[in-house]
Amino acid sequence: MTSINLNDLTLAELKQLQKDIAKTIAGFDNRKRSEALSALEAKAQELGFSLADLIGTKPARKRSSPARKYRHPENPEITWSGRGRKPRWFVAALDAGKTAEAMEA
Repeated sequence: MTSINLNDLTLAELKQLQKDIAKTIAGFDNRKRSEALSALEAKAQELGFSLADLIGTKPARKRSSPARKYRHPENPEITWSGRGRKPRWFVAALDAGKTAEAMEA
């Protein structure tokens, strides 16, 4: 290992050294984690299982976007699902005398 005299370095060099060390440590951890995962997957395959079967993980469920419930009175491209805060165009249309039922998609 190379010996570095830290007292001879400038503040900028010390900060860069600190960043480099943090990046190297993170890379080391990721590499070790990846090696361990590969070893576990190989052992599971050797026994006739997948690692996901053994640890009980399931694929993430994808959520669908909510259905569009209301359309902008002048521009039908603009929609709102009826969830969350009311859009300005919706509030303005209600203030102008339109009903929510009239703007339903």
